[in-house]
Amino acid sequence: MEHHEIKSNTDKQKPVDVEPRKDNILDALIINIGQCGRFQIINYVMLCLPIICNAIYSLSYVFTASSVGHRCSISECDNLTSKFIEPWLNFSIPENNGKWDDCEHYEALSGMKGPCEARFFNSTRRVACDAGYKFKDRENTISREFDIFCSDKWKLSMVGTVNNVGQFVGIPLGGYLADRYGRKLILVITGVLSALCGLARSYAPDYYTFLSFEFLDMAVGSTLYPTAFLLAIEFVGPKHRVVAATFISSTYGLAEAGMGYLAGYILDWRVLLRLLYTPALLHLIFICYLPESVRWLLSQSREEDAIHTLRRVARINQRSLPEDQLNELIRTNRELVASSKATQGHYSVKQIFSALGLRIAQCCFLWFTNTLITLGLTLNSVGLSGNKFQNFSMMGFMQLPGIVLSMLLMHRIGRRWTLSMFLSSSAVLLLTMALFAEDYPSFAGPLYFLAKMTSTGSFMVLYFFTSEIFPTSCRNSLLSFCSMVGRFGSMLAPQTPLLINYYKYAPHLLFATFGLLASVIAMFFPETANKVLPTTLEEARALDRSQQMKQTKISKVSKTAV
Repeated sequence: MEHHEIKSNTDKQKPVDVEPRKDNILDALIINIGQCGRFQIINYVMLCLPIICNAIYSLSYVFTASSVGHRCSISECDNLTSKFIEPWLNFSIPENNGKWDDCEHYEALSGMKGPCEARFFNSTRRVACDAGYKFKDRENTISREFDIFCSDKWKLSMVGTVNNVGQFVGIPLGGYLADRYGRKLILVITGVLSALCGLARSYAPDYYTFLSFEFLDMAVGSTLYPTAFLLAIEFVGPKHRVVAATFISSTYGLAEAGMGYLAGYILDWRVLLRLLYTPALLHLIFICYLPESVRWLLSQSREEDAIHTLRRVARINQRSLPEDQLNELIRTNRELVASSKATQGHYSVKQIFSALGLRIAQCCFLWFTNTLITLGLTLNSVGLSGNKFQNFSMMGFMQLPGIVLSMLLMHRIGRRWTLSMFLSSSAVLLLTMALFAEDYPSFAGPLYFLAKMTSTGSFMVLYFFTSEIFPTSCRNSLLSFCSMVGRFGSMLAPQTPLLINYYKYAPHLLFATFGLLASVIAMFFPETANKVLPTTLEEARALDRSQQMKQTKISKVSKTAV
C-alpha cells in the first residue's frame, strides 16, 4: 500500500485522491472483517435505543406541558352531568375567534333562581372563571394538575424554552466528554441519568420541581443522539456510512410518530413519563455489550484496545484478520499520533478555530437554519386541522421519506449538492404555499408536509456532513458545538407563530429566506463523498485543498475545450 503524506507539498498524487495511510489500513481491515455483518447489525440495534430516547425526551413536553381544552365552569348552570358543550353557553360565555372563550364568562345576576336562562346574565360585563373550569376530555397535563390557565399560560411555553436551554448546555458538554472519555461511557452515563431525571419528573409535586427536572433531563440526555450517531458511522467504511446513518436516523422519526400515538392513549402525563423513561435504563447493558469506537481508541493511542475490538468483530462476523495488517495499523497510528500537533491526542481551541474557523462558522449557520425550519414547521403545524396527536405522528412519519431520499441522493450527487437542493426545495415549497394557499387551499396541506419532508432530508445530510468534515479527536466536540449553536434556532422557533398576527404566512417567508441563504452557503463546504474520515487537523484542512484543486482542474479542462 502506497504511503501518501497529507502535508507534503511535493506529493505528485492528486489531492482529491490523498488518503491517510492509517485510515486506508483501517478501512481495508473493516472491509475484510465485514462492514454489514452480524456484529454491525447487533450494535446498530443497540444504538437505536439512545436515538429513540433522544427523539422522545426532546419533545415530550409537547404533551406533558400542553394546554387542555377547557372553559369556565358556570356554577349557575353546570352540574355533575353537564357536558363541555351545552346550549346555554350561547348566553353565558362570549365567543372569541369563532370558539367559546376559555378564560372569561358573562357575569351572572345576583339572586338568580330557577332554570339557567339568558335573562340572568349580563352580556355587557365579563368576569374571570372564579368557579373553576369544565374540561373537554380526560386529558391530564401539568396545565390541569397545577392549575396553569389563562394569564399563567406562559408557564407552559416556558417548559419548551427550558428544554432547549438544557440542550444548549448539555450538547457541547456531552460532546467534549465523549471525545475525551469515549462514546460508550458517555452513552451509558447520560442514558441512565436521563432516565432517572424523567422518572423523578413524573413524581414532581409542583410546577417548579417539574421545570427543574426538565432542564436536568436535557442537560444530561441531549447528547445521546450525536454520540450514538457518530459511534454508528465510525463502525463502517466510507461506502457504507450513508446506509448506516440512514438506518440509525430513521428510528428518530418512528420514535416521534410512536410517541404521538402513545400520548393519544395515555392521557395522564405522569403515567406517560414513566412509560417513556423506564426503557432508558437499558443503557446499562452497553457496559457489557457495546464496543468503543475503534477510530476513537486509535486517536487516543489505545492500540491494544482497538485491536481487541477488531478481533471481536472478526470473530462474530466469522472472518479472518491478518496479523501483519494489525501490526501495520499499530505502527502507522503511532507515527500519525506522534507527528500530530495536538497535545496527548487533543487539540486546543485556538488550533481548531485557526485551522477550521470558517468551516465551523458555516456549519453553525446551517445548524441554526435547520433547527429553526424543522422545529418551526412542527410547532406551526398546530394550525392544521385534525387531531393533534395524529398530526404530530404524521410529522414524524414524514421524516422517513426525507431520510431515505437524502441517502439516495448523497450516493449519487454528493453531500454538498444534496444539502443545497433540500434547503432550496423546502424554501420554494413554503413560498409557493404562501403565494397560492388562499386561492388553492387544498394544496396547502400537501405543500406543508413536503416542506417538512425536505427540511428533514437537509437535517439528515447536515448531521452526516458535520460528522465527516472534522477530525476524529474533536469530531464529537465540534458536532456538539454546531448543534449547540443550532439551539438558538430551536429557541426562536416557538416565537414564530407570533408573526401570524402581522401576516398569516410570515413564518413561512422567514423559513424560506433562511433556507435559500443556507442553500448557497452549503455549496462552499468540501465534498466528502467516499472519503475516509479525517483523523488530524491537517487531513481535515486537506478536504478544502482537494476541493479547490478539483475545481481548478475542471476550470482548466473547460478552458482547454473552449
